[in-house]
Amino acid sequence: MALIEQALLDAVERIAREAGDAIMSVYAREFSVEEKEDKSPLTEADKAAHDVIMRGLQSLPVTLPILSEEDADGFTGVDSDGRYWLVDPLDGTKEFIKRNGEFTVNIALIEQGKPVLGVVTAPALDVAYVAAEGLGAFKIEADGQRHAIGVAGKPGTDVTWRVVGSRSHPSPDLAAWLEKLGKHEMLPMGSSLKLCLIAEGKADAYPRLGPTCLWDTGAAHAVVLQAGGKVETLEGAPLSYATPGEKLNPYFIVWGY
Repeated sequence: MALIEQALLDAVERIAREAGDAIMSVYAREFSVEEKEDKSPLTEADKAAHDVIMRGLQSLPVTLPILSEEDADGFTGVDSDGRYWLVDPLDGTKEFIKRNGEFTVNIALIEQGKPVLGVVTAPALDVAYVAAEGLGAFKIEADGQRHAIGVAGKPGTDVTWRVVGSRSHPSPDLAAWLEKLGKHEMLPMGSSLKLCLIAEGKADAYPRLGPTCLWDTGAAHAVVLQAGGKVETLEGAPLSYATPGEKLNPYFIVWGY
């Protein structure tokens, strides 16, 4: 792919923020909750954000296939260069329903199985994380301040690891993994914000020993990579998005080094 231009990253950020506005208009009032076939919750906000993102991405100069959680069956496959948009219009719907603010809009550009651009916005917190190959990784604060972010590096011997954990998806395998890790403290967080904490150096590891889908991780994965971290399977291979038809990720670990 040609070098990613700042204008493309900015355009995707605008689309994500517009989707966030649609989400917040629902968040501000009473809303209904449906249940999808996999028993996961679905709200008006998920649908509204999906519509905004689809329109926005389809209006960009380069048209690519779009895999969105809210229209996975409509995905036509990757293009001839192995590229596609990977979208979660509202990641952390359970957090949205709880009204704790820890939900995000995730938009990633995938090329040959690797996330090369990612935008994660947290509309209730009014922060955003943006990254792209060749441009770096940045956090945008509520006041518009944009600053480069980077991972913390591997903790030294006898240092307490800061481990991010899911607020809504506890895993029975996690205790055994943590015992092997050693001295640690847990930092609960919802949605793809868990990966973003790694990217900005506020946490050291995020073990996900439970089910996730490609769209849950793609955008924040791009941020972690450009911030100097890594996202690996339990076997140590980079988490890949090369087979989007499978939709589910294997178990993985996010490392801040």
